[in-house]
Amino acid sequence: MDQMDRRDIFAVISAFAAMAAAGGGARAQPLGPMTTAQLSRSRVIRFDELPTRKLDHGGLQRIVMSGTLPTGEFIEIHQTLLPAGKMPHAAHRHPNSEWLFIQSGDLEFIDEGGKVIPVKPNDIVFSASNNSHGLRNVGSTPASYLVFSVSEMLPEHRPQLPR
Repeated sequence: MDQMDRRDIFAVISAFAAMAAAGGGARAQPLGPMTTAQLSRSRVIRFDELPTRKLDHGGLQRIVMSGTLPTGEFIEIHQTLLPAGKMPHAAHRHPNSEWLFIQSGDLEFIDEGGKVIPVKPNDIVFSASNNSHGLRNVGSTPASYLVFSVSEMLPEHRPQLPR
């Protein structure tokens, strides 16, 4: 890792997310909460086929997938379109670790100490477990980012799905 620059790290994490989310499936399908058995099969996920959900702040969210992997980690992957001048929610903390892959827009990340850090396309925001964090679109256009979250299976993530 000492020899890796930001682009290399982005490529590695992107590949990890892609391995969890895509593969050699024959047909794309929109996904949401999934069983561990479903997450043990590779597939192709077509972005334009993912269902969208309107958010309270006027943005859109596409749920890519969520559930417990065969290796035991709970994952959630979604893409958010955040309107100009909005926050997805107030600064908060949670036990899962979270990566935000910024696709477009001008954002600010608010870290654990309240420090505001500018964020631009191709930046990666990492929110460590139980660290307070927030995000704000400070640009004049919508911002887009992909969220990859991982944790142990937490009570709030327990779907009522058959095994």
